[in-house]
Amino acid sequence: MIKFLDLHKINARFETQFHEQFQQFLNSGHYILGNQVAAFETNYANFCGTKHCIGVSNGLDALILIFKAYKELGVLKENDEIIVPANTFIASFFAVIHAGLKPVFVEPELTTYNIATSEIEKHITAKTKAILAVHLYGQIADMSSINSFAKKHNLLVIEDAAQAHGAIYKTNKKAGNLGDAAAFSFYPAKNLGALGDGGAITTNNDALAKVIKKLRNYGSSKKYMHDSVGFNNRLDEIQAAFLNIKLQKLDEDNAKRREVAKRFISEIKNKKVTLPFYNNSKNHVFHLFVILVDDRTGFINYLNTHEIETLIHYPVAPHKQEALKDFKSLKLPITELIHKNIVSLPISPVITTQEITQIIQIINTY
Repeated sequence: MIKFLDLHKINARFETQFHEQFQQFLNSGHYILGNQVAAFETNYANFCGTKHCIGVSNGLDALILIFKAYKELGVLKENDEIIVPANTFIASFFAVIHAGLKPVFVEPELTTYNIATSEIEKHITAKTKAILAVHLYGQIADMSSINSFAKKHNLLVIEDAAQAHGAIYKTNKKAGNLGDAAAFSFYPAKNLGALGDGGAITTNNDALAKVIKKLRNYGSSKKYMHDSVGFNNRLDEIQAAFLNIKLQKLDEDNAKRREVAKRFISEIKNKKVTLPFYNNSKNHVFHLFVILVDDRTGFINYLNTHEIETLIHYPVAPHKQEALKDFKSLKLPITELIHKNIVSLPISPVITTQEITQIIQIINTY
């Protein structure tokens, strides 16, 4: 069986370093917000090219904290509208709602699956205060257009970069340094994955970073002194230690994912399969390799009989979920088409040449 994602194999490459780091962590006697978190924050800020990185508990909390911090600063207020791509993981919407803000659904492009920038301006009202740019599946959204709209209408730009660690926009800037603030997830399956939950926020805004650091730790800037109604949203010290190790190999791993994607795109020849758009740049790190097929059930069953595991990201569109039933009447045909027909193929930095060849051959005979 070709697994969709072999996390054990991915992490086995670091096992010796993990053991050494865990022993140091255990011996330190300092298990919350210690040297490892501080080191990771410095390392990841440098990696993204930002002034600040704040380690937090997970990607959803990272987004919520950004919005909450802007409310704390008086930049956002209750019920402000946030532009959100309709085609995204549901956490993007949960963050907006948890922060007391209102999501505005905007259709994606069928080619990139990211927000259709041609549709953004149609949804901007006097209540619109921010655009949430999601770099879905690892491909950076059209940030030039998004930032242009934002500047024109005086809007914040928040990146949901939970799937785009290390992606480079055009020639220089990385995901996480393309807007006012960015949220990352280090869920184990991510390109930079912890061995548990974890997340981070990157920004160049000193005031925002200061507020987020307080909010993640009970609203406290000094022990037992609480300036705000905060949260317990800290990145674990041990996860930071593991992330520091894995960060060193992230660019190499992303390069391997792109090489796998290039083989799929150039060698899969089946008219029943629509391959993803890719311009051969570093703007895509292929957290997922997503294709479109008309008969998804038949296609998945066919691959299963040939021992190729697939997943669906995501089977039900957010506005069709019970959790967001207030939005179920929205007409979003492109989003619904995508969620009806997408399939994610196996891709990782440890997939073998033989496995890639086998996947291509089996799909070509479908």
